[in-house]
Amino acid sequence: MSDGSDQDAPPLEVCDLVIAARPDFADGHRARGDALYRLGRLHEAIGSYGRAIALAPDPARALFNRGIIFQALNRPAEALADFDAVVALAPDSADAHSNRGLALQDLGRLDAALASFDRAIALAPDSIAAHTNRGVVLQDLDRAEDAIAAFDAAIALRPDFAEAHANRGHALQDLLRSQEALDSYDRAIAARPDFARASWAKGLALMQLGRMGKGWALFERRAAEYAPNARRTFAEPAWSGEADIAGKTLFVHWEQGFGDTLQFCRYAGVAADRGARVVLSVQDPLLRLMKRLDPRVTVIGGAEQPAVFDLHCPLMSLPLALGLSDEAMPVDVPYLSADPADLAVWRARLPATGRPRIGLAWSGAPAQKNDRNRSMDLRRLQPLLDLDADWVCLQKDVRDADAGALAKEGRLRIVADDLRDFADTAALVETLDLVVSVDTSVAHLAGALGKPVWVMLTYNADWRWLLGRTDSPWYPSARLFRQPARSDWPSVAQDVRSAIMSRFGMPA
Repeated sequence: MSDGSDQDAPPLEVCDLVIAARPDFADGHRARGDALYRLGRLHEAIGSYGRAIALAPDPARALFNRGIIFQALNRPAEALADFDAVVALAPDSADAHSNRGLALQDLGRLDAALASFDRAIALAPDSIAAHTNRGVVLQDLDRAEDAIAAFDAAIALRPDFAEAHANRGHALQDLLRSQEALDSYDRAIAARPDFARASWAKGLALMQLGRMGKGWALFERRAAEYAPNARRTFAEPAWSGEADIAGKTLFVHWEQGFGDTLQFCRYAGVAADRGARVVLSVQDPLLRLMKRLDPRVTVIGGAEQPAVFDLHCPLMSLPLALGLSDEAMPVDVPYLSADPADLAVWRARLPATGRPRIGLAWSGAPAQKNDRNRSMDLRRLQPLLDLDADWVCLQKDVRDADAGALAKEGRLRIVADDLRDFADTAALVETLDLVVSVDTSVAHLAGALGKPVWVMLTYNADWRWLLGRTDSPWYPSARLFRQPARSDWPSVAQDVRSAIMSRFGMPA
């Protein structure tokens, strides 16, 4: 992203002296905004640019600089308004069109963003940033092949541009061209050895290929990129596997989503096998369930930490610290169980009807990075709901887009008000004959409980589901149904429908 501030502008004190002498001097206020921007005082800089805009006969430069700050503050609508104003004043400014595209992209207006990047490139064909940003939008539009061409254009202009090589790797991953993706990540890392995102992405690609032993080490770079809870600091030292933990208290703290905690909590028991006194912190909705994980593991809430401990480790770093190899992914499954009292309540609430009872989850948390791909609309599953089964909704939350369809769908039993936490959901799952879910926490819960679970996966599924497999080494009770092409949920729904009919002997 271009930086419109004048790096040669005078220091703030000089700007203040000039403005004191000439309060209506527009360039003085703009220079003051530049000085404040360099000092990181962004909100004050917005005020100075605003005064420059009000005073200047041609405020394009101040508008552009203020737009840059609005982008830095994650205020894309205000950034877009400023860049729109710059484009009206200076329609041939490639930087204005390019940054306008970034604002539109942040607002989810991808087609308009693409048009802005196209205009920027038409004005400045050698704009590396515009080609790269265009590639990112094309990838968001599920046009991975076109995205690769855009990144190639940026690389042709600057062969050592690490960002373009890394983004090219992401696009190749979307096309399941994993080895080529690894090559692109290697080029990105060669160009910038400290490039955490490229190293982290390479680790994910390796693990998707089943090369867990090599992937775990690069997976550690996630802390620098997007996992703030993996960066928690304590006075006590972090444990990365070197120290003997026998007889030590090891504090293991959660770091990402519910599904990640459900999947990786298994390794707390492995640490206990090595003689550690393990204290595991989990998100509060998981607390009651996780207290049944392992009698040797003390489970505490998400914001808690033990009063005394010797070492600490983020939950998803345990496989690396434990030195686990490619073949050591699972432990004995099931490793979680429902409370018998909760189970009795659900069995009384859902009496047997003679029909198969199937739980359904079709969407996950909207904030998850890949949610637009991994989740689907409820209407996509109509071929399943037409089958003669007792359908139970396993989702606590239903999106507005699905609410109308759900209200009309009389065959899907809604129990959200009775699901206080994951312990309740676990007890409900234990009463089911089958769980059908997209890649969300429900799938991990059912797998950890050892219940039959069929996971509906996007074309480029998350690394943990590996490539091309219909089974999962993480969860022996899982069966995987993959999109044969990008966004092809109808094929997945038909495959699951056929499999249900076969499993339960339903007539065609």
